[in-house]
Amino acid sequence: MKLNDIQNQKDTRKIPINKVGVKGLKYPVVLQDRTNGTQNSVADINMYVELPHDFRGTHMSRFVEILHHYHKDTIIDNLEKLLQEMKIKLEADVAYIEMGFPYFIKKTAPVTKAESLSSYECGFNASLSNEFIFEMYVKVPVLSLCPCSKEISKNGAHNQRAYVTVSILYKDFVWLEELIEIIERSASCEVYSLLKRPDEKYVTEKSYDNPKFVEDIARDIAIAMKKDVRISKFTIEAESIESIHNHNAFAMITNS
Repeated sequence: MKLNDIQNQKDTRKIPINKVGVKGLKYPVVLQDRTNGTQNSVADINMYVELPHDFRGTHMSRFVEILHHYHKDTIIDNLEKLLQEMKIKLEADVAYIEMGFPYFIKKTAPVTKAESLSSYECGFNASLSNEFIFEMYVKVPVLSLCPCSKEISKNGAHNQRAYVTVSILYKDFVWLEELIEIIERSASCEVYSLLKRPDEKYVTEKSYDNPKFVEDIARDIAIAMKKDVRISKFTIEAESIESIHNHNAFAMITNS
């Protein structure tokens, strides 16, 4: 039985659509892991193409079909091929993919050496028109302790969890783990999933001895980014979930 393909109808309104496709698709992916070679995760994926003014619609099912061709292989190695297939099969000049996923790293508590897995929000954004553009990002929870609070208080200083997001474009490969380590070194202290009492003592005292504003954290990360010749472009966002204010503190640095 032949079914009408309404998407293939011509449109006469002469209005192109910048991005059309599927959003919020959850799909398994294989990621490069510096320690273990690969790591399996589940990504939230958005896939789009540019739609010419004379196309009424696109073929939504083809996005998932194309993604399925690549999900068992390391996804970062196949993004350009995936986007090229999207352009061909969807008759588009530009193709886009956005994906975010949890990435797990085994961490060791600083004193007791207890092991646990810490989760980080990571992702890739890529597009292909005449050239392939690839962006990688990580969002890392850290601890910040206020230098001003420490200076003016007799006992203690306010401290809180902060989140630092770094996105980069690179010329040569950079591991997710490398970005995460740079961010954690730049904070008052890193955070852990598992801490025993001796570890809590260490984290509390380390952060007290290493107070940082969000401005300090962002600048220290920027110094490390500028020293890395592999990184061509970066954006740093540091946001402190303030414990004594009814608002957050925020700083952003970009080299573009």
